[in-house]
Amino acid sequence: MRNRKDYDYYIFIDYSDDLIGCSIIKEKNIKDLLSKISRFRHYKSQKNRKIYLNKIKETIKRQNITGHFEMINIEKIQKNLNLISDVLEFIKRNENCLIFLSIDDHQFKKLRKIISLIDGEKVDILKESQLKKGTPEYQVNLVLDNLLNIKRRDKKEG
Repeated sequence: MRNRKDYDYYIFIDYSDDLIGCSIIKEKNIKDLLSKISRFRHYKSQKNRKIYLNKIKETIKRQNITGHFEMINIEKIQKNLNLISDVLEFIKRNENCLIFLSIDDHQFKKLRKIISLIDGEKVDILKESQLKKGTPEYQVNLVLDNLLNIKRRDKKEG
């Protein structure tokens, strides 16, 4: 693993029920984002999840959280190939960049093989469970985690 400052981009891929999500952020945008997402927690650790998601949804809009990212995309699981191809295309397009990639534990083996075929030298791949709580990578990953849970909840209610 390289030093955090060595990476040019961070990519996070996560699943929630029948949704898959991906977020890409430049390293230089992380510092500004961290102050805006300090209240973000893992959804499953919250006692009153509905109130928590409402507050996070409000914060995301008010603070323009998604504006810090190069890309945020959430799709139905049936369209996971589209999302993965977007990630692979991004990696290929940025061939002179070092990339940190965090993948949901359940999809790690499959996606690691595919991404290694593209370029295993410049991409460091970690399981989501390997992200250390309290690190900038963990906090930034919580944005996607919460967006997936908001979309899943809104879909059930709507």
